[in-house]
Amino acid sequence: MRGFLVSSIGVATAAALALPVVLPTPALAETSPVTPAGSTQSLPLVPLGPSADRTPGVPGTSASPRLPETQGLAAREVKTFSLVGVVWDDVATQLHGRVQVRTRSVKTSTWSGWQDVEIHNSEHAADPDAAERVSGRVRGATAPLWVGESDGVEIRVQAEAGTPPTRTPSRLPTGMRIELVDPGAEVPGAGGDGKNGGPAGDDKGELVAPGLTMEMAEASAANLPHAELGSNEIVALDKADSTADAIYASEGELSAAAAPFIGPRPRIVTRKGWGADESLREKGFVYTNTVKAAFVHHSASGNNYACKDAPAVLRSLYRYHVLSSGWRDFGYNFAVDKCGTVYEGRAGGVSKAVLGAHTMGFNTDSMGVAVLGTYTSTAPPAAAVDAVARLTAWKLGLFGRDPRAKTTLRSGGGNLYAKGTNVKMNVISGHRDGFATECPGKKLYGKLPTTRTTSAKLQGRP
Repeated sequence: MRGFLVSSIGVATAAALALPVVLPTPALAETSPVTPAGSTQSLPLVPLGPSADRTPGVPGTSASPRLPETQGLAAREVKTFSLVGVVWDDVATQLHGRVQVRTRSVKTSTWSGWQDVEIHNSEHAADPDAAERVSGRVRGATAPLWVGESDGVEIRVQAEAGTPPTRTPSRLPTGMRIELVDPGAEVPGAGGDGKNGGPAGDDKGELVAPGLTMEMAEASAANLPHAELGSNEIVALDKADSTADAIYASEGELSAAAAPFIGPRPRIVTRKGWGADESLREKGFVYTNTVKAAFVHHSASGNNYACKDAPAVLRSLYRYHVLSSGWRDFGYNFAVDKCGTVYEGRAGGVSKAVLGAHTMGFNTDSMGVAVLGTYTSTAPPAAAVDAVARLTAWKLGLFGRDPRAKTTLRSGGGNLYAKGTNVKMNVISGHRDGFATECPGKKLYGKLPTTRTTSAKLQGRP
């Protein structure tokens, strides 16, 4: 076991109303075993018939073929969850319509109002020809919505109404189901204290390091030498000390010209720090050649979370990306919460060029940063914007990139540009620069010019 551990780590290092009646409890299809690290309930949607007492503003239905098709679920009790999303069978099929949910709070036993779920139709995803995309596991999916601890749900999905001259409405995708994600308290065995399910172990039930499974050790080892094995965070460094990070990232080939322009490393909460269940993701890591650009996103999961809840939000997004959407791992390379805390996203090493699944067609040689929340009409907190500038000043600096400059990326297809097209973009771009999407939201996108300036200043550029 000890020899196997040393070998594995070496490879990883190198590479509003109270419920009026008792609601029915459906038979639940679990997409993974229920563990203290979280669970996912997957419930198929069904056609909804006409209703004489439809709530104003809630999509309705009719038997007429010229009226929009509607599917959903009536209000019901379910196991506790905190995040919702809708998935369907064919990732290539677009959902054209409106998705609305309302949920019942565990704490207050009251129902929320109807909330819209953003339909992003998989523009946050692996490139069309990537192994991750063609694995056969990937599904179409909406954005996830954080609703807080809830035990009741109702959902309606209405297809887009028809337009002249035919006025034939859109059809909904097949196999639609709602995913109800419980983030769990933490990964069993995290911290090595035997709580939350007992000691963690590998497939033989043995610990490979105090409090670490083999998968946890693999993910943690990818961040050596920035942090010790099993660390919950990577500490901040001043600008002078961050040069060593660049030498490691470039495997000793850092140019003298690039060295002065590296921003100070921000504090980064590791995957272990936010409680990632490493048994969910695919084993191993996938890298690209370099990092030429940073794409800024918002998670579109809503702003109804406290900063102390951010690790739970991340665990929920992670489960939704892997188990519900079928991706190999968390989609973004980094996440930032509303208080400005930076989190490690996809596994493989924070200073490495890890291939993500965040900007379809432009994942190669780029990194994705998601600000947790929805910033279409809400201004992002200053702390979050500042954290994006600090993170990009450091990470782009490791690869000699000027945040104010332009760079050229080759499109992998599936976006605004044909496959193989060379596209000139800002080194710090918004998701909408490469895809027809509102992401990262109008209000966050408007902060990118000052983000570029601040990031370059932190690098020490004139």
